[in-house]
Amino acid sequence: MRALQIAATGMSAQQMRVETISNNLANMSTTGYNARRAEFADLHYQQVSRAGTINATDGTVLPTGVQLGLGVRPAAITVHLSQGSLTATGSDLDIAIEGGGYLEVTLPSGQPAYTRDGSLKRSAEGMIVTSDGFAVAPEIVIPDDARSISINGAGEVFAYFDDSAEAELLGQFTLSGFTNAKGLEALGSNLFAETEASGPALVSSPGEDGLGTLRQGYLESSSVDAVREVTELIEAQRGYEMNAKVVSAADQMMAATTQVR
Repeated sequence: MRALQIAATGMSAQQMRVETISNNLANMSTTGYNARRAEFADLHYQQVSRAGTINATDGTVLPTGVQLGLGVRPAAITVHLSQGSLTATGSDLDIAIEGGGYLEVTLPSGQPAYTRDGSLKRSAEGMIVTSDGFAVAPEIVIPDDARSISINGAGEVFAYFDDSAEAELLGQFTLSGFTNAKGLEALGSNLFAETEASGPALVSSPGEDGLGTLRQGYLESSSVDAVREVTELIEAQRGYEMNAKVVSAADQMMAATTQVR
């Protein structure tokens, strides 16, 4: 009975949808997190009789035919790119990206990765790094005797010293944009990797080439909408229950068939 297999694919699809929603809700407080959405497509169809074929009895053409669907399959889990609200922190090394773009970091393997998490730190050597200790590219080192630092919207980093009234330019952050940012591969820890689908990174200064600007002393909050997620969770739960009822109904029909005398 096809209904058993079809309902099983429906239950699996709704389970994946619930898992995606669960991940969104778990990351409601994750800096720079964008919500994901599970997308599905119907499976191939069994062609009992094709539309447009000739009816053998009288030679007429069948207007519709008989096509039996065989269930549903996962098509994609896409990220919904949207700007999260900015939260003031007051920290000199907290920066939020207003608009598009990603900060580039260097992984221990030497490979580049990209993030919108601007909660930066200072290493023992004075280098600006992420919370996991990955160096932000281009590398910027803060001198030990620096009293404070300032980061403007264009990403320029200035240091202030006790013996000088003039600020010293230490370097400038760059941002990376992608033709298809939804094609980036999520690595965890708020990091993404370039893929064939995303296209190569287009590196430029903040505020140029359609990229956003930086805001010092702020962090970008998660863009997860809790109300929407809970609503979709209820829909997924109902969908799972209905597919489970189909399994139960198909089982009862098979039981009735075997009991026929």
